[in-house]
Amino acid sequence: MDNYYTPQQVAEKLQINIRTVYKWIREGKLKAVKVGDLWRISETELKRFVEN
Repeated sequence: MDNYYTPQQVAEKLQINIRTVYKWIREGKLKAVKVGDLWRISETELKRFVEN
């Protein structure tokens, strides 16, 4: 089972601004799922994104 990260956690891991993470989600560059009002990014998706 995959671990899921919040946009804030992704921003901290990549040392970028959280707005950039939300921009990537909006643009479809980073796939995320919305659970209620909260976005979650799977560890698998994050690895795919970073490697490309």
